[in-house]
Amino acid sequence: MSETTQLADLFAGVEESAGLIDVACSREKVWPVLEAFEDAIPQAIIAFRVATNARHEGEFDCRFTIPRHIDPYLRARDHGFITQSGRPAETLLADIQQHCPIDSYGIDFGIVGGFRKIWVYFPGGHRQSLAELRDLPSMPPSLAENFAFFADRGLADKIDVVAIDYRNNTVNLYFTGFPDHLRRPDEVLAMHRATGMPDPSEQMLRFCEKSFGFYATLSWNSADIERIAFSVKTRDPLALPARLGPKIEHFLTSVAYGGDDPKMVYAAMTSSGEEYYKLQQYYRFQARSRLDLMPSIDHAADAA
Repeated sequence: MSETTQLADLFAGVEESAGLIDVACSREKVWPVLEAFEDAIPQAIIAFRVATNARHEGEFDCRFTIPRHIDPYLRARDHGFITQSGRPAETLLADIQQHCPIDSYGIDFGIVGGFRKIWVYFPGGHRQSLAELRDLPSMPPSLAENFAFFADRGLADKIDVVAIDYRNNTVNLYFTGFPDHLRRPDEVLAMHRATGMPDPSEQMLRFCEKSFGFYATLSWNSADIERIAFSVKTRDPLALPARLGPKIEHFLTSVAYGGDDPKMVYAAMTSSGEEYYKLQQYYRFQARSRLDLMPSIDHAADAA
């Protein structure tokens, strides 16, 4: 299969999948991104993401992995997806590349809103130090402001992934392998209160008990933690205590791929008090990928 044929097949998959949640797919928006990273797509893990919050209404996200030898920022800039304006976000990836070991990358774009994020995956078994990230010249100062929030909870050396959001001018820090007690409702509640966020619903507290990790969103525009979200891996998202809504439920039951592959579900709370859920469905999943190392809530059922 030629690379061009693979792009056409992927575009068709994006178009069909987005249609399940009533989002129109524009070739003018999507094809340039696929074409810019055409050399990475044949081996990439590819996922689609949908969310329940108002900001993502009418949007459908596509994300895929990129090998380490391709610099995703330079590629995105050269194709006009990122316009340089002197923001610290524009130099953060270069700082990470200079100071941290990197396994691979990923990109994230909305089929309506366009290019959004670059993901940096650290080598498996080599989680990154929070202190080293804090000291990078272009890291948001809010990481230093909130360093104790993470360190006091045993998270200072458990960062697996960093995502740089160029559209929203934010950074996500993904923590995996965190201490079991952080999943407890009282600890989840305490984390929200420590950030000044509203208390999560009982439903979200039950969801968090099943999580394997969480991420925090930081900004250059605020000293606060702007969002925290907990992650669950499962083959059956509809069995989770999560309000996915009729559109996402229709997507899950109608999509033509990935039925037996794991799905990722996130429960998030923003500083504005919005609680919402996100679903990540794999269009192309690879066994023995780093995702396989993440615990699934289905394991107990498999063992039974």
